[in-house]
Amino acid sequence: MNKGLLKSWKTDKGFGFIKSDTLEHDTFIHISALKHMSRKPKVGDTIYFEVATQPDGKTKAVNCRIEGVAELKAPYQKHNNQPHRIAKSNFASSFLGKAASIALIAALCFYAINKYNTHSSSQTPVITNADLATFDKQYPKIVIQKSTQNFTCDGRQYCTEMGSREEAVFFINNCPNTKMDGDGDGNPCERDTRF
Repeated sequence: MNKGLLKSWKTDKGFGFIKSDTLEHDTFIHISALKHMSRKPKVGDTIYFEVATQPDGKTKAVNCRIEGVAELKAPYQKHNNQPHRIAKSNFASSFLGKAASIALIAALCFYAINKYNTHSSSQTPVITNADLATFDKQYPKIVIQKSTQNFTCDGRQYCTEMGSREEAVFFINNCPNTKMDGDGDGNPCERDTRF
């Protein structure tokens, strides 16, 4: 690898010459040898390069880089002035990579669904037929006989204010702030002997 200073540069034509203490003559450099650099060369840049002899006997700089300037990451690399793709994996490894990706995605989906189902079942109680058989015993139905009287909520709250058992049932089922069902079983005024 040689090191030299860019002695001249013609921006409009895209070439110049490098002066190196280790070489007898100045070395021709073309812009194509610096395409991978993040900026164009300037006179006075330090250039690292190799020398290649062309078929006509002239020499030119190849495999060049500018000191202190970042190289670009390109999807193609140039070699012998022919574009070549950066090596890709072969079909077998590509197929295996795709299969592994699909298997990983399927495993994650299975895990998520299983986790969701476990979480959902722990949150929602399941009612069985045995539960339904005992439900009526735990919560007996209160049959409210239809009355010919029309009741309306008027602010009354206590059993002593009710005229009948039907009126008390209407009040606890339809009116706010009633205080007639102390044990919460849906049967109002149980201790009131008037009904």
